[in-house]
Amino acid sequence: MPGYGTLPEGEGGGLLPWSWAEDRLVRSHDFWLATVTPHGAPHLMPVWAVWHGGRLWFSSSNRSRKARNLASEARCTASTDSPLEPVVVHGRVHRITDPGALTAMLAAENAKYGTAYGQDMVDPASNSVFALRPEWVFALDSRNFTGSPTRFTFTPAPAWPSPPPHPLPPALDVPDTTRLA
Repeated sequence: MPGYGTLPEGEGGGLLPWSWAEDRLVRSHDFWLATVTPHGAPHLMPVWAVWHGGRLWFSSSNRSRKARNLASEARCTASTDSPLEPVVVHGRVHRITDPGALTAMLAAENAKYGTAYGQDMVDPASNSVFALRPEWVFALDSRNFTGSPTRFTFTPAPAWPSPPPHPLPPALDVPDTTRLA
């Protein structure tokens, strides 16, 4: 990161392992989701989400601005809630309608948040469930600000069939890591 004094890859604390980033994706209570409106304006909203099967899963009312934005532009960015150990995920979402995948997401969300939402929470007629597949992820440990910035790069997402695979898309491989320069 020019101008920030970021150390070369072999210096400082070194690149963060994928397990470090994935742990924060699992633990984060809230996420900030950035989408873009059809007119190109940015839109940022907090969401509950679960890291499950190599994807970040979240839901929203079909009538919400974020769901409408994602219906017209699948690219988005989400960030964990910690400014001291941020993990930023950029990629494309796919709207999930497969009943088995919806049930799995609902169970994961209920377990994480201690809720008891029923199937109506993931009913495609009123709510959209999205799975964000990373194309790149940025992670930073602020305790090692100049030595830890790490970018994880994933193979671009293939086009999904409609409906998506059942019950969950395949998990991601461990990504390539690079020092941001």
